[in-house]
Amino acid sequence: MTYSFVVEPVAVQEFESEDERIERCKEWNLLSGTATRVKTYMYKRQALTLPCEIVGFVDNQTVVIQFENKQQHCIHPAYLKEMQTAGFGQRSAAADARAEDLSEEVSVADTMEDQVIEAAGGEAPSFAESAEGEGSSESVTSNEKPAPKPKQPKPATSKKKAALQLPEDKLKVTAVVKEFTTVPNHFSDNDDEVIIYEGVTVEGHDLAIEEVWSSHSATLKKLELKEGDTVSFEAKIVAKKLTQHPVKYKINNPSKMKVIQPDS
Repeated sequence: MTYSFVVEPVAVQEFESEDERIERCKEWNLLSGTATRVKTYMYKRQALTLPCEIVGFVDNQTVVIQFENKQQHCIHPAYLKEMQTAGFGQRSAAADARAEDLSEEVSVADTMEDQVIEAAGGEAPSFAESAEGEGSSESVTSNEKPAPKPKQPKPATSKKKAALQLPEDKLKVTAVVKEFTTVPNHFSDNDDEVIIYEGVTVEGHDLAIEEVWSSHSATLKKLELKEGDTVSFEAKIVAKKLTQHPVKYKINNPSKMKVIQPDS
């Protein structure tokens, strides 16, 4: 059985290890700070309650879950967390009931308006006719100047540069560790740790990329990188700006990373 509501991800960033998956789930507040393994989550939709597991993510605001039939679905982590509460389905049902009541009220109001129009001879009396019937002394004088026409704004000339065409395959990259920093994570009490790289060169490609960034994952921490280290790795490069920093491109799923020792 397949589910028609599924929003399948175009590209999934898989976890490099089970430890990274646990850390990510803690960042999204989907696991407690003391948890040591990932649990099975429940996806609730109308009358359905489906067990699922988190298999990856698209970005920090979109996780990818997988149902028992192997279908994958994109969902906001905060929404998935809310689905785990016992009252989630009840609140949804109450919201549907309120929407249905509101629809009935609008229908009754429309019916009453139709009855008023029919009583007035099939046509709703206009405001001007009502004012005239009441003997209003207000009138529009012939020497009244018409309101000036608003000036039409000139179409803005687009100065946006064409987007850089990035290869979809993994690339062999060499870069220099510029700095370690943190950026806010709205789904966690802790900020995200990231690494910014400069002096980026891509083997076999002439790409105008000066700087890139990546998450400072548990795997990368094992390398004990320092500012100024020259590193080589394989990764996909995607257009994703780093929050609060002018770095436009991110490296996804870096692998085979190693520090290049300077010539002695």
